[in-house]
Amino acid sequence: MIELRSDTFTKPSKLMLEAMMVAQVGDDVFGDDPTVNLLEEKMASIFEMEASVFCPSGTMANQIGIRVHTQPQDEVICDKNSHVYLYEGGGMASNSGVSPALLDGDRGRITASQIEEVIKPDDVHAPVSRLVSLENTMNKGGGSCYDFEEIKKIRSLCDDKGLALHLDGARLYNALAETEETPAEYGEVFDTISICLSKGLGAPIGSILLGSKTHIKKARRVRKVFGGGMRQAGYLAAAGLYALNNNVERLKEDHQRARALGKALSQASFVEEVMPVDTNIVIFSVDDVEKRLHQLKEKGVLGVPFGGSQIRFVTHLGFTEEMLEQTVEIIKAIN
Repeated sequence: MIELRSDTFTKPSKLMLEAMMVAQVGDDVFGDDPTVNLLEEKMASIFEMEASVFCPSGTMANQIGIRVHTQPQDEVICDKNSHVYLYEGGGMASNSGVSPALLDGDRGRITASQIEEVIKPDDVHAPVSRLVSLENTMNKGGGSCYDFEEIKKIRSLCDDKGLALHLDGARLYNALAETEETPAEYGEVFDTISICLSKGLGAPIGSILLGSKTHIKKARRVRKVFGGGMRQAGYLAAAGLYALNNNVERLKEDHQRARALGKALSQASFVEEVMPVDTNIVIFSVDDVEKRLHQLKEKGVLGVPFGGSQIRFVTHLGFTEEMLEQTVEIIKAIN
């Protein structure tokens, strides 16, 4: 089967597995795993932030980030389609006791002016606006990328209003592959950033939460409470290090293949609309989701229903040029 449901289906390459098997390990909860420490130091250096902490998942990294910045009865401002709101099990309410202020952004990208409109006054009837959370790339927005100039405007607003700024950067490296910004520029404007190693970068598990030394010290305490403290996690961290050293530049290949899929889908009779393809996510609307997914599966292609009339494809390092050619032919054959 050609796997296009998600870039989370990637599996370690032989060389990544070899790097994992020879990793030096210790007990990470005690701070004694040298490979985890190396990964955390490397990520902090790349983004020019003070510290980072290795987490089992992107959801945990985001939820820790929210917890670090808030207290019960606070409010998190985010897009209505944000992963932190839609796909993390109501975690911000359950884990941090906070409520969301939901905005309707452009393919998930919210603006400083939208944020300013919903910041609550100092009133006992209202939650306290405390944190802004952005997502880049934006999953439900079809892998859309933020304009960095808008992010800087949001940073300025947060400074003026005393709000913290968190980035769900699960696929930030995909955005960086398409823009001229550097990791250090992102490190300068965000208080905390989560980065997923197990999507396009191809590691089997793990995410990093970046921030100041103060934020990450608190994050380690929260990670422990959430059950995220791991022991000989260096075997997993070694995969992350390999991914950072070998799988970043090739992300552009995923984007090129996603655009080719988007072009083929835009010409297919059963497709009603294709979102603009900016990175490695292709979202398209069809006349009958269940029927079209079944037809695709019968011919050997797996996609995922994505709400309403939409289907999502996600390209990744396991989706080859040969698979692209096969998928395009399959799309053409469906009517």
